[in-house]
Amino acid sequence: MADKLSGEERALLEAELEHLRQEHRDLDTAIEALLHLGVIDQLQVQRLKKRKLLLKDRLSFIEDQLTPDIIA
Repeated sequence: MADKLSGEERALLEAELEHLRQEHRDLDTAIEALLHLGVIDQLQVQRLKKRKLLLKDRLSFIEDQLTPDIIA
């Protein structure tokens, strides 16, 4: 798939990838902050963790799109 991407498509995917990575890091920070506050909102933490997992899945999908297929 990666060899079929135009330069513009590759650039868009790389930009989205960087945006998602930043959002993933921000969620890590938010979860840590909630856990260190002492007053833990379990529902909020669960929502953030679920969002983080969705981001990870999307990150993996985009990385697969950008990585050329290698036949072993």
